[in-house]
This record gives sequence, structure tokens and C-alpha cells, in this order.
Amino acid sequence: RAYLVRRLLENSSNQGFLKLSFHDHADIHQMLISPDNCEDETVEQLIPFRNAAFTDFNNSELRDAFKQAIDSISDSFPRCVPIVVNGNPITRNDFQRECPSDLKLNIANVSMANAEELSQAIASAKQAWPNWRDSPVENRATIFRGAADILERDRFELAALQSYEVGKSWREADADIAEAIDFCRYYAQRATKELGEKIEDDYAGEENTTWAEGRGVTAVIAPWNFPIAILCGMTSAALIAGNTVVMKPAEQSSACAYELYLRLIEAGVPNDVLQFLPGQGESIGAALVSHPDIVTIAFTGSREVGLSILKAAAVVHPGQEQVKRVICEMGGKNATIVDKDADIDEAVSGVLASAFGFAGQKCSACSRLILVDTVYESFKERLLAACASIRCTAAHDPSCMMGPVVDEHAYDKLAAILDTEYEGAVCLYKGDAKSGGYYVAPAVYEIGDPEHPLMTQEFFGPVLAMIWARDFDEALTIANDSDYALTGAVYSRLPSHIEKASRAFRVGNLYINRKSTGALVWRQPFGGFKMSGTGHKAGGPGYLLEYSDQRCRTENTMRRGFTPE
Repeated sequence: RAYLVRRLLENSSNQGFLKLSFHDHADIHQMLISPDNCEDETVEQLIPFRNAAFTDFNNSELRDAFKQAIDSISDSFPRCVPIVVNGNPITRNDFQRECPSDLKLNIANVSMANAEELSQAIASAKQAWPNWRDSPVENRATIFRGAADILERDRFELAALQSYEVGKSWREADADIAEAIDFCRYYAQRATKELGEKIEDDYAGEENTTWAEGRGVTAVIAPWNFPIAILCGMTSAALIAGNTVVMKPAEQSSACAYELYLRLIEAGVPNDVLQFLPGQGESIGAALVSHPDIVTIAFTGSREVGLSILKAAAVVHPGQEQVKRVICEMGGKNATIVDKDADIDEAVSGVLASAFGFAGQKCSACSRLILVDTVYESFKERLLAACASIRCTAAHDPSCMMGPVVDEHAYDKLAAILDTEYEGAVCLYKGDAKSGGYYVAPAVYEIGDPEHPLMTQEFFGPVLAMIWARDFDEALTIANDSDYALTGAVYSRLPSHIEKASRAFRVGNLYINRKSTGALVWRQPFGGFKMSGTGHKAGGPGYLLEYSDQRCRTENTMRRGFTPE
């Protein structure tokens, strides 16, 4: 019986010979070529990218190892987070970062950069740029393959730090490090293919070659909710593409960011190529955006800040040599549609994870739930029962289902929302909030009007608005009626509805019969449009080109009338 199951699994694999040959019509001769004897592009097709596996916490050895990391890292607090300019650390005690799960615990003493240090960092990065730009693409890629190995080596330590500093549960923190590893390896794999020289045609008497090179100094302005993954993704893409980088982490996650910085330097990124500049977003972040020597801004964060960056970057300052380019990913007001024939158990599980995982603090989180026709009452009953099982506790506790929100500002904003008596909304469920940290009770509201503030405003917390739709078409209309277009999910077993949603549910990442969070590098390139961002897809083909200037060389190869073969 076991052998039969094995053969079924092998023969039904997406990478299996049967599927590739009979279903995908792949060239059998190419499939049989030894990887040692084929060109790089064929190797990439035969040995595709593989995502880093998530830690299996059902394995007692891995579970004990992570618990040991959680216990041992607490002895290192408070950590010292310096500014680093050209490899030189500058230490001050400007900002104390508390643990959101335990406000009595000081995680880090963070140095905050000033205008002079910003100028020095940019000047150093600008001077280093030509040599880094002109270094072989493969050399830069090799550094990041090594960086991925280092991140994998220190995976539990880095994840444990996240649990304390930003309140990510074990699984969420582990997934964040896995994504950072994936970014390094994926962009390293794509580097030569996307950036290297390519002869575009074989036109007789003429040779046309294209390639891409770095633009200059890139400002990477990162969020706190994926403190290592997103910072690593934007930084690695910019560096591999041949730019120098000034890393500006979120204040709330500076300790995590500094640990990433140290590992990139260990992997071989030169000190002058990568600068580390923690600081206030309102001051240092704004100064980075407007500095004439910053040519690219990679930003992930709120809509308000993103739009201000786009506006500021459009202004040309004295001495500015290039038009600034902004790679901008903002927020979402993401909807999940549950069709009347959906698998309710699967949908409840997915909605629960999407809405309340990491306390709803993901830009991809489900915050609007649209239930179609007769599924409404039965789904509502099961969802509310499932909500009652949510346990709010410290993120570094292995039993954590939902931890705290990130800081006092987020806590006060969400507390005000939950204390408001909204006309046209019924609070169906409000959980219990633990004391001693920034804990916010998960809440579910029943809404009658798609234009209600709970259906239109992004709260970035565990607040879910639920509405009834008379049919699937109305559900799609409600889902699309948003300023944002980041993620969405549909639970349905009707092929015609799945096909309709694929065409008409207009978001950057649409998930069918699964949760709306948890995009994986390569498999689900991530990014939205409308007010969710500028449409760039992180972790997918072409992303490196966003950080590059594309060039083309055309040469007349005729020699006094002679046209070569």
C-alpha cells in the first residue's frame, strides 16, 4: 500500500515526468539532458528554484531548539543598535524599544541618525557605487547565496528576536526568516538572466546587445511587520542589481534590522556599499527621499507615507542627476468571498488565519468578509465559535495564537476603533485582551452597507467586517469597491465562479480556496495596484529590473562590405 501511494505521488507531481511530457508538452530530449552538460537556462528549467521549508514544530527536536533560542536570546537584552556609516558604528542611547508582549522588557537601545550622519552615509555609498555597479553580476549573486546560507544558519536566533521585538509568534517569525532566505536565493538565481548581457537577434551585419546596470544610491525604507523578510528583499534586489544601499529600518524593528545588516556584511557586502541608518521616519526617512543623490526609493508601508514619498520624489532638487524612481508597496483592505457552495470548514480556517494571524498586522490580511446568499448564517455561526478559541498571549510563548500589536500608537488607534459605537454595524464578537502588553481584542462586525467605514478604512489590526451578498456577482462588486487592490480570496467549488473571479476580482494576488496571506517568493510574486502600490511584483521575474537602468548597444559588424555568417 505504501508503495502504491508513493507511485501515485511521484506520477502526479507538478515536476514529474508524466505531467511535464503529456500535459505540458515539454521536450523529452531536453528533459533527459544531464544538468552537467546543458546550458545555464536549461539547468534553471530542470532544477528550478526551491523555497526554504518552514520549520516543522511537530518535530520535538526542532521545537526544543527553537525554545532554547527563545530562552537564550532573552539574556542579550537590551541590545545595542548603532548607526553604521562606512563600516564605523556610532552608538547613542536615543530610543528604547520595549517588548510589545511585555512592556517591562527593554529589547534594544537604538541610536537614531542625524542629518550629518545621513549625509556621510550617502556620500560614502555614492563614492562606492561605480565599482560595485561594474563588478561582475555573478560575483554579487554569489555573495547573496552565501547570505542565504548564513540566514539559514542563524534562523532560530533571528526568529526568536522577532518574537520579542515585534510580537510575531513562533510560526510567523520562522516564516519571515524563510522568506528572507528565499529572496536572497531567488534574486541571486535571476541575476544573470535578467541583468547580464544578451544578444537580442542575429541580424546579418549588426549585433544588438542589451544589459542592465545599477542606477546609484538606493534608499530602502522598510516596515516593522516583516522586519527581516521585506528589508532583506528590497536590499538584496537593489544590491544584486548593482546599486549601493542606505538601509533605513522601522524604529520598532531596528534590532532585527541590525542583525540582518551584520549578516549581509559577513556574507561579503562591502562596508561602503551598505550603510545602516536607523532613525525617525518623519526626519531621516523624509531626508533620504528628498536627497539629490538618492536615485531610487524602495518603500513598504502605509498609504499615507507612500503617497507622500511619491509626491516628494517628483521634486527635482539642485544637483540632482537622475529622475528618482519609487518602488512603493502600501496597504490593503482585502476581501474574502465565501460562495454558497464553499467548503465551510476550509473557509473558516482560512478566514481566521488571514484576519487574525499576527493580530491582523499584514498588508495582505483579510479585513472584509463577503458571504454569499444561503451560506451566511451557517458560516457566521462557525466563524464566531472559532473566534472564541483564539488565545491571546505573549508572542514568544509557544502556545500563542494571537500576540500583541506592535506599539502604543497602534494600540491606541485600535482601542479607539473598538470603543466606537458604529451606526449600521453590530459587534458580533469581541475577544478578551490580555494585560501587560499592547494586546487588542479580536473583533467581528456585521455590516449592512458596503460603504460603511469598517468596510472601507484600513485599520491594520484584528478587526473583521462581515457583509451579506445576494449572489456571486454582487459579492465581486463589493470586493472590487475599494481604494485598494492588493490581495483577495475566494472560497468556491463552482468552476464557473472560480473562472469569473479570476477575471473580475481585480487584485494583485488572488487566492482560490486558501487564505489571502502568506505569499511565497517565486510561487506568488507579491504586489498590488490602485492605492496598494505601484504594481511592482516582489519575488518574481523582472523585479531586479525595477532597480536597474536598461542599456542597449548596437554595433555595425560589417567590415568593408563583408557580412559575417
